[in-house]
Amino acid sequence: MTCDDTLAVLTTAPGWRKATTSNQNGCVEINQTVPGYVGVRDSKLATHSPILVFTAAEFALFRTAVRAGTVGR
Repeated sequence: MTCDDTLAVLTTAPGWRKATTSNQNGCVEINQTVPGYVGVRDSKLATHSPILVFTAAEFALFRTAVRAGTVGR
């Protein structure tokens, strides 16, 4: 499955959940229903939000960097 195929599936897929560290001002939702990929969208916009698609490996690297505090430096 390609990123484009994954995006098409995620557009209507159930399984979106709010990230555990989200707050009222900066909320994101993730969807991991497509094996090997992670969708990310803005929870305030819900189904109207653009969806970013990452491979599971890319998302794992991003999550590690966020937890380490090295994102945006």
